[in-house]
Amino acid sequence: MNSSAPIGVFDSGVGGLSVLHAIRAALPHEDLCYVADSGHVPYGTKTPEYLQQRSTALTEFLLTQGIKALVVACNTATVAAVKHLRSQYSIPIIAVEPGIKAAASITKTGAIGVIATAATLESFQFMSLIERFGSDIKILQQACPHLVKQVEDGDLTSPATRTIIQHYTEPLLAADIDALVLGCTHYPFLRPLIDEVVGSEVTIIDTGSAIARQVLKVLTGQNLLNPAPQPGQETFWTSGEIETAQSIFSTLWQQEVNVQRLPEPFR
Repeated sequence: MNSSAPIGVFDSGVGGLSVLHAIRAALPHEDLCYVADSGHVPYGTKTPEYLQQRSTALTEFLLTQGIKALVVACNTATVAAVKHLRSQYSIPIIAVEPGIKAAASITKTGAIGVIATAATLESFQFMSLIERFGSDIKILQQACPHLVKQVEDGDLTSPATRTIIQHYTEPLLAADIDALVLGCTHYPFLRPLIDEVVGSEVTIIDTGSAIARQVLKVLTGQNLLNPAPQPGQETFWTSGEIETAQSIFSTLWQQEVNVQRLPEPFR
């Protein structure tokens, strides 16, 4: 496999850009291909069969770009489709999971909170994490069906978004959590507002950096790190509306970017 080939990353929408930021910081010389499936967001309300179909289509597209590894930067797609993807494709596939282990290791009150999509919280994989790391602590779960839309709309700091976050976190705070797991890659873009709402006594667990470290580990182990000395480039696609994507991508990537429309067969 060509070590100078790009890394492919996809998410249900723009949330996976939080993971892409971490990958870029850890792997400055890698070329990155990112697909936001915003034409099909939110994933949290879709069936596993639908998510498997979309995940396969996005993987097939990224393979046309010659990727050497794939990052599924979406908790919901991970639980629905990553096992299938690994059975179908030979390239390294790195997936995400909520940082329950990290939260369980730091809690002093013995209570942690997890905010995620309903699909993630109801999955077998999530139940397995609770069994592995939740025997001695309370793990309080909160499905957040409206937060993904706030991020997709670029509504990161409004009073309306604050109210939604307050609504979702109040029951968790009332249970005396001291760690909050962000179980969706969209949520880190709301981190400043979440920090304000939950207060400094609650540690926020975001797995973006852990995912980036895993990508570095996998590529190093398979001798796939890009040897080029120059900075890597990013290429972006969306299955949603280009005009909307252009604005929100540039805001979240913190610089002006060009977003392409995902080709019809994969859209």
